[in-house]
Amino acid sequence: MTRMTPFTSPLLLGFDAMEKTLERIAKGNDGYPPYNIERLRPNGETGAPERLRITLAVAGFSDEELDVTTEENQLVIRGRQIDSGERDYLYRGIAARQFQRTFVLADGMRVQGAELKNGLLSVDLVRPEPVRMVKKINISVSD
Repeated sequence: MTRMTPFTSPLLLGFDAMEKTLERIAKGNDGYPPYNIERLRPNGETGAPERLRITLAVAGFSDEELDVTTEENQLVIRGRQIDSGERDYLYRGIAARQFQRTFVLADGMRVQGAELKNGLLSVDLVRPEPVRMVKKINISVSD
């Protein structure tokens, strides 16, 4: 029996890589660190591009321990705390674990910047209005 997915439709051509990306992301989601995604309101500008902000709770991480990159159509945020071994914990309830959080970006989405403030890492994204193109395809006739 073959597995049916939304991407197996004959009308969706060339989406194999996206399907694999979505499967990989679904498997690697353990919920840490928690995050919010919000739509930012335009500053009174008409026709302003859509802006989004992803905010991750990364308390205890410094900017040197965080890495924000884009790889193809993915935003990848990694955190790796360096345990110096200089501290002698009597109790350790705050985990110093590494993480990787991946977000799939739609075509045209761009990262505007990232800011770390009060234990929250905010990554701002912008999606410019897509340019609508209509292209006439010539039909060749052969007899």
